[in-house]
Amino acid sequence: MKAVYVALMAAGAVFAGQAHAQADVEALAKSKNCMSCHAVDKKLVGPAYKDVAAKYKGDKAAVATLAAKIKAGGSGVWGQVPMPPNNVTPEEATKLATWVLAQK
Repeated sequence: MKAVYVALMAAGAVFAGQAHAQADVEALAKSKNCMSCHAVDKKLVGPAYKDVAAKYKGDKAAVATLAAKIKAGGSGVWGQVPMPPNNVTPEEATKLATWVLAQK
């Protein structure tokens, strides 16, 4: 019984850690003004993050592709409105891309 309790506590700690990490990346997205043009579940100026995740689902290069677009900007994939370059580090761009791709 004690082993089950310990396993449940460990699983809870992992889940809480993941939820905290997700909140940290969402805060990063807000601080970098990503949420000015994007939302998780609806199109604003740019596509909804859940739509981006769906488009790149199964693409093994998606994190690197999106991180590069976040850092350098881009145009033409989601319409005529360009996404400007963002003042993020490569690590921040990777965190943001990973978070975007996890949206459902």
